[in-house]
Amino acid sequence: MQHNERTPAEGVSFVMPVLNEIDYLEHAVRSVLQQDVDGPTELVLALGPSTDGTTDLARRLAAEDDRIRLVDNPQAHIPVGLNAAIRASRYATVIRVDAHSELSPGYANRALETLRRTGAANVGGVMRADGRTAFQRAVARLYNAPVGLGGGAYHGGAPEGEAESAYLGVMRRRVLDEVGLFDETVRRGEDWELNLRIRQAGHLVWFDPELSVTYWPRESWWRLARQFRATGAWRGELVRRYGRRNGLRFFAPPALVVLSALAIVIAVLQVAGVLQGAAALVASVIYLPLIAYALLVLAVGLGGVGIARGPRGLHERLWTLAVLPTMHISWGLGFLAGVLRGAGDTVDASRLGSRNTPLP
Repeated sequence: MQHNERTPAEGVSFVMPVLNEIDYLEHAVRSVLQQDVDGPTELVLALGPSTDGTTDLARRLAAEDDRIRLVDNPQAHIPVGLNAAIRASRYATVIRVDAHSELSPGYANRALETLRRTGAANVGGVMRADGRTAFQRAVARLYNAPVGLGGGAYHGGAPEGEAESAYLGVMRRRVLDEVGLFDETVRRGEDWELNLRIRQAGHLVWFDPELSVTYWPRESWWRLARQFRATGAWRGELVRRYGRRNGLRFFAPPALVVLSALAIVIAVLQVAGVLQGAAALVASVIYLPLIAYALLVLAVGLGGVGIARGPRGLHERLWTLAVLPTMHISWGLGFLAGVLRGAGDTVDASRLGSRNTPLP
C-alpha cells in the first residue's frame, strides 16, 4: 500500500467510486456540492468502465464545476477506486460518498464538528434506505430494521458512541496514510476491514446518529440477490482472515442455510422410510427453528413486526415476504462459499447492469 508524502491542506475531499450510475450520479453529486463547509472542498470521482453513459455524465458535471475532479478506476473495484481518489485528493479530511446515496443537508459540517469534539479518526452516521417503487421500499424498510441486516449501529436505533465500523466514513487523511488506505484485496466489507486496522492502531471510530445519508437499494430482486451473495462471500473471506473479530450477527444467515439443508435431507430420509419411529421424531426437531423463521417472515411481511414503518399496500407486503428470505439466504450462501473456499474474484455483479429505475 502506498502512502501520500504530501501534507494535505485544511479542507474537505469527498471521494466517490462510480460505475453504471446514470440515474443516480447527478443526485449524489448535487447533495455533495450543496454541503456548506467552512473551507475549500473538492469531489473526486473514481470512474469505472461504465456502459450506460455515466462517464459522459461525470465529464459534463466536472466541466460545469471546477470542484469536481476525475480519476480512472479501470478495474472497477470499489477499494481500488477509493484509493485512487484519496491519493489524488488534496485536503486533510476525506469524506467517502456513494453514487447510490445522497447526503443530508449539513452532513459535512456536523461530521467535522463530531471529529473535533470526539478526537475520532473516523465518524459515520445512519444509512437511511429509501425507495421509489414497492420493491425498493420493501428492501429499504428491511435495510433499516435489525431483522433485515442484523442490527448494525448505522442502520439506526443505536446511541452515539464508539463503534466497530462507520457507514461511508468521515476520516482524517493522516490516519488513512498511517494505516495504508483501503486494502485493495478486499472487494466487499472494505470499510469494516479498514476500521479494524484504524482501531488496532489505537484510534477511535465513532457513530453519530445525527448524521444521515439516504441510500437507494438495488431496483430488482435479481440484482438484490446478486449483491447479497457477493457481500456474504466477502464476509466469509473476512472470517477466514480475521476469525472471531467478526461479530456473531454475521453467522445467523449461514446458520439458516445449514439448518434448511439439513431439514431437506431429513425430510427426504423420512419420506423414504429410512428414518422411522423415535429417530424420525427426534430428527423432526430440526423443523422447529425453520417454522419459527417462517412465522417471523410472515409477521414482518404481513404485519410489519420489527420494522419501524410497516409495509404499505399489497405489492409492498408481498415484496417484503420475498425480500427478507432473499437477503438472508443469498447472504448465507455467499458466506459459506467464502468461508470454505475464499471470495476469490467474487464481485458485486448487480453493479454491472445497464440502466436503473430513474429518480424523479
